[in-house]
Amino acid sequence: MEGIDANGYEAATPIQEQAIPAILSGRDLIACAQTGTGKTAAFLLPLTNNIITSEQNNSIKCMVIEPTRELAIQVDQQMQGFSYFTSVSSIAVYGGTTGEAFATERKAFEEGVDMIICTPGRMLAHLKMGYVNLSQLKYLVLDEADRLLDMGFLDDIQKMMQYMPKRCQKLLFSATMPDAIRQLAVRTLHNPVEINIAVSRAADKVKQGAFVVYDQQKASLIADFLKERHLRSILIFCGTKEKTKSLTRELKKMKLSVDEMHSDIDQQARENVMNRFKARQLNILVATDILSRGIDIEDIDLVINYDVPHDAEDYIHRVGRTARAESEGEAITLVGEKEQRKFAAIEDFLGHPVEKLSVPVSLGDCPVYNPVKKKKSGGKYRKGSGNRNFRKSK
Repeated sequence: MEGIDANGYEAATPIQEQAIPAILSGRDLIACAQTGTGKTAAFLLPLTNNIITSEQNNSIKCMVIEPTRELAIQVDQQMQGFSYFTSVSSIAVYGGTTGEAFATERKAFEEGVDMIICTPGRMLAHLKMGYVNLSQLKYLVLDEADRLLDMGFLDDIQKMMQYMPKRCQKLLFSATMPDAIRQLAVRTLHNPVEINIAVSRAADKVKQGAFVVYDQQKASLIADFLKERHLRSILIFCGTKEKTKSLTRELKKMKLSVDEMHSDIDQQARENVMNRFKARQLNILVATDILSRGIDIEDIDLVINYDVPHDAEDYIHRVGRTARAESEGEAITLVGEKEQRKFAAIEDFLGHPVEKLSVPVSLGDCPVYNPVKKKKSGGKYRKGSGNRNFRKSK
């Protein structure tokens, strides 16, 4: 209870109310719940309780598999908070680190650690070397299972499961429930409890808007937009790492507190950037989709889609970085001339149009938002034709 109180928990969320009793009963579980609903605590709390009340030895009792290093670190940090007043031990195991870190992980496995929170590739490398004993493993968690499959980790996970007892309790958590996840559940889980909390719509508390512009106007629009806003925490998603780098350079020229996150950034630098952003030492973070799922950063004031996401699910995960838990948020999308049909498909999925915002007069003419018809040469609309001026948005 001390760990729960110290982390500020007062009442269970819907996913916790349903998942915790099922896990404590020993049943396998498949749960559909988006990040920000409290799903991490939904499995960490009952598993911590089970480990505390089980026979105390040096065996590995639980493994949590995460799709990214950032998630493995975050979940381990949350686990350390819950277990601070107990004897339960955990370790985050992920790639992109030094040989010294690999040796530290091996030492933990050999001396005994209760819970491993890992990425598939790094953990499989340890398993293949023969010194990791999973014979006493009682719990396996596949967290962000849809992302694990999207990133091509299915083969690694199946290989990892060959080292585990067949009768260990298995828990599968996913933000979405495509056919591939259901097929994995059929192959992996035994008579599971099924929970569905997620709703495939953008959060109700997210105020959504869109600017319809030419691609070459996007950087200037962002610059003008941020000058008018005095927000503590802004997350900007770009479609490629090249655009991420370019936009970050432009914003730094404006003397803004900004940094970048993409696959070219090494692990230590990523952690430093994330820690600064979470601590509000950094106001603006420009990132690729590496941060669109899973990472739970509290109180993000504004999410900006510099490029239209590939599909509606990606859009939902991006804008889901704001309006976490009970807080309100805002999400803005810059819709390029060639991105209109893609954005219209997202609007169809949402079931309503996203409000089109007025573009500053200084940017000049902008495209007409007409995703159905093919654009004619020279077709334009005059600035200021949107429903509200962005300078007045809150």
